[in-house]
Formats: sequence, C-alpha cells, structure tokens
Amino acid sequence: MRTWIDSFINLLFPKCCVVCGGNLAIGEEFICTRCNVKMPRTNFHLQKDNEVERRFWGKISVETATSYFYYSKGSDYRRILFELKYHGCKELGEAMGRNMAAEISSSHFFKEIDLIVPVPLHRNKRESRGYNQSEWIALGISNATGIPMNICGLVRDVANSTQTRKSVFERWENVEGVFQNKRPEIFEGKHVLLVDDVLTTGSTLLSCATALNESSDVKISILTLALA
Repeated sequence: MRTWIDSFINLLFPKCCVVCGGNLAIGEEFICTRCNVKMPRTNFHLQKDNEVERRFWGKISVETATSYFYYSKGSDYRRILFELKYHGCKELGEAMGRNMAAEISSSHFFKEIDLIVPVPLHRNKRESRGYNQSEWIALGISNATGIPMNICGLVRDVANSTQTRKSVFERWENVEGVFQNKRPEIFEGKHVLLVDDVLTTGSTLLSCATALNESSDVKISILTLALA
C-alpha cells in the first residue's frame, strides 16, 4: 500500500536528480543510479600519499585525507554543491555524507577516528543561509559510522570575505586566524576528522587544523565531499 502511495505521489510531484534533472525512480535519493555510477570518484581513500594528503605536506601534520569526487566548473556534478550550498537542499548534504562514508568505510578510513568536526560558519553566514552545509555532510558521516560529531568546540569568530575569485595567497591570508579552539579539552588526545564540502587550496582546512592543534596530543584527518 505504501509503495503504491509513494508511486502516486511521485507521479504527481516527481523528484528529480540534482545532477541530470531526470526523474528519480523509487528508492533513488537525490541522484539517479546512472549519475551515481558515472560520478568521478577520486578513490583516494585507497591510496597512501594521495593528492589530497600532499596538499598539506610541509604545512601541517595530517594522519590521512581524501575527497569523494572531483569537482570542476564545467561538470554537471557541480550542481550537487550548488544545490547544497545555495538552494537550501541541506538534506542532500546528509545523504551525500552517508553514502560517502558507506563507500569508503571498507578501507578502514574511520577506524581510528574519535570525533567528527565540520568546518564552522560564522554566525552571520549561518543565519543568512539557515544552516551549515559542512555540518549536514558531517551529520551523514556520523549517522553512517556512529562516530559522534562536535560543533561547539571549534568556532569561526571572524566574518571574513568569500574565498571565491581569490588567488591562492589571498585565500591563505583571508582565513588566517579566523577559527578559534574554544574547548581545547574536548579534542585532547583525540583523533579528529575535519569535514568540509569542497577542497580547493586547503587554506580553510589548514586554518581549522591549526586551531585544533592548540589541544594537546590531537591527531587530524580530513574528508571533503569534493576536490577542485
């Protein structure tokens, strides 16, 4: 009976794939099977010293790091980030985080992780957007792995300007010192997984990691939904 009702509702109000725009079949969530299969996954969780890890070499100590899929401005998969970040589709973040975690769990990526920490937004940005997209991705990861998430220890006190259209140097300069470790005792002796939506230069994540390192004996790993 429930399946029949769902089919009838879907006929009247079809749900569409965020990538290709085609109608979703019963059981598909946000992305159709065809687009999911064709998603340009990095599979870096299977590679030691991968491209994501190398971006932090010489800057900060990172246990492991990976991104789920490649992102480029001309790709249809950019719509995932666009819908998540600008169209209020926060539930897409939870679904992507959950699916991403389920896929990479087989590599034991999460085995040593104690705590998941999403990259925080400044309160003004959070209020205007209504949510933190990285927090919803982290929520999906937490739901899939059972690892707790913390959103109160690391905060963003400075409302810096957007990173868009900034040079590499300007991005580093723009986020220097904007994050504060308000509860260092939370992270002491913990292996923390930093989560963000997209990795470009790594400046934002580096600034977060620098703040977390104010806690003693902390280990840091990094996971992003997309890699530019």
